[in-house]
Amino acid sequence: MSETSPRHADRRTHGLHRVLVRTGFTTEQAVYGVLLVAGLIVVASLHSTSSLQVLVTVVFTVVVFWLAHVYAGTVAHHGLDEGRDTGLRASFRQALRASWGLLLSALIPCAILLLGTTQVVPDPVAEWAALWSCVILLGILGYVAFARRGAAMPVRLLGAVSTAGFGALMALLKAIVH
Repeated sequence: MSETSPRHADRRTHGLHRVLVRTGFTTEQAVYGVLLVAGLIVVASLHSTSSLQVLVTVVFTVVVFWLAHVYAGTVAHHGLDEGRDTGLRASFRQALRASWGLLLSALIPCAILLLGTTQVVPDPVAEWAALWSCVILLGILGYVAFARRGAAMPVRLLGAVSTAGFGALMALLKAIVH
């Protein structure tokens, strides 16, 4: 089969999907990233007058946390890792691959905040919508985590609700402090 065959293209697409979804989005780093974004939206919206300021705060903080996560992973796995010698480059690649979820998890809430910065929707609507998108994302992450393990539907739904509950706590916090 040639390199340009549809089957080969399907494998590349499947590989990209696997990298983005499995090793990026459905990871503990993604859950942590969504919670980080939700918390940042709550705190930044208390002190900011526009969704642009909230967006800048979220993007800057997520990037700094991501860089710190990559650095920490590189340092932690450099040298001897699980009984094998690991060079700096391999440690960096492993840390980079493991940390994608932290960045990917911010994309949807940031896109929603961008709607407020461009005045497509009012700033408060963009901030609340971005926060509730975090709740939905957490629910999806919880559901997918249990589905990947072959859990029964009630367990998947309980996983979705319990994971989304962390985001709902952030929304409750925003409602209380505003």
